[in-house]
Amino acid sequence: MAEDQVMFPKITESGLEELSKRIGVEVGATAEPWCYEATRDNIRHYAHGIGDDNPLWCDPDYAAKTRHEGIIALPSFLFTTSRIVSGYVGGLPGVHAMWSGADWNWHKPVKRNDVIRTEAKLKDLVEHDTRFAGRAIQQTYHVDFYNQHGDLVADADSWCFRTERDHARELGTKYSDVKSRPPRVYTEEELSAAYELYRSEQVRGAETRYWEDVTEGEALPVMFKGPMTVTGFIAYAQGWGGLYIRANKLAWQLIDAHPGVGIKNRFGIPDCPERVHWEEDFALRVGAPGAYDYGPERCSWLTHHMTNWMGDNGFLRRATCKIRRHNPAGDMLFIKGHVKRKFIENGRHLVEIEQEARNQDDELSVLGSGVVELPSRG
Repeated sequence: MAEDQVMFPKITESGLEELSKRIGVEVGATAEPWCYEATRDNIRHYAHGIGDDNPLWCDPDYAAKTRHEGIIALPSFLFTTSRIVSGYVGGLPGVHAMWSGADWNWHKPVKRNDVIRTEAKLKDLVEHDTRFAGRAIQQTYHVDFYNQHGDLVADADSWCFRTERDHARELGTKYSDVKSRPPRVYTEEELSAAYELYRSEQVRGAETRYWEDVTEGEALPVMFKGPMTVTGFIAYAQGWGGLYIRANKLAWQLIDAHPGVGIKNRFGIPDCPERVHWEEDFALRVGAPGAYDYGPERCSWLTHHMTNWMGDNGFLRRATCKIRRHNPAGDMLFIKGHVKRKFIENGRHLVEIEQEARNQDDELSVLGSGVVELPSRG
């Protein structure tokens, strides 16, 4: 790579050594979470940000008639209560961070007006060789989530890949074919076929799904997300809060405290790296195929797929998400799943689900899995 093509900081051994000293150390004060409390509006805004209209999260009158006796938060709402689990990484200033996956465990429902407190630690650093950017560092954090009573409601490991933006742009091979394609323009017939999945999307709701009625191998309904637009990415950020989205004085304070966060835009103004999700030119500069969706957003789509299927009386115990490629604007996403097995553990009747999502060109976008607890007729 020519010296005049180098725009961004690189991963250095000294930077990695310094970062490794933080493993196992509790993360101190960071940017405050988007949501401290699971209010009616905060829950609804997040649900609508992922396109989830389940009345259990959004309609107080409906929710009051369920066993929960009121609104509860959808499982992925907890992304709003911790910027660490959402991808706010420390160390390696100026090196790109891509949120790439999570392992979640839920222990108790988050109820309306619960106050959430979190504790986070850097868990691990693992080096990889990737097609996207060559050398990459997988940076994993562990976060515990507590309610106002001190109850552990969930815990999660989430990880970002730290990549060299210049290498991804100039030498990365993962999206070489995508970048050479002309923009996809859909026909009315293609859009109508996709929108039919929205029209037929079912929320199980009050119709109890019993463990005994589930069959190993059975398929979950296909869930559609998209077509991807910058408008959709911003709608998600409205509910989730983003990592670095600030305005005026608050934007200056962030960049003044963390200069590596401020990357100059075409006006010469330092602006946040998060704009890869709405600024096409900047996304291309970091090696992405275009402005693309958020990682926690896609993780939340997978859990949405399962909560629609399990109904009001189910409880999502575990979920894993492993992102495999970007979803740039223009993509469609089709989420499929099936029941891998049924089992009983500690008296709980559980169903393990495997998921994968592919785009309109049948390219693998994300792999997922989950464990759902269902009521038993016994």
